[in-house]
Amino acid sequence: MSKQNETAGKPALRPIVYVREADRDSLPPELQKAAGKIYAIHDASGNQLALAPDRRHAFALARRNDLLPISVH
Repeated sequence: MSKQNETAGKPALRPIVYVREADRDSLPPELQKAAGKIYAIHDASGNQLALAPDRRHAFALARRNDLLPISVH
């Protein structure tokens, strides 16, 4: 069931965030050495909001925080 805007009766819009594989060089040293891919969640301005161990977790994390995840390459 979608959230409703109480004043207009329209569905509430969730902010869009972008999910992509993290740039290893920009990660802390302990994460640069981690096995496998790491995914980053970014806001519309490009600010990194969070890291996740895989794409599925990144999308789940965004949705759990009422954000709309979009995959970018």
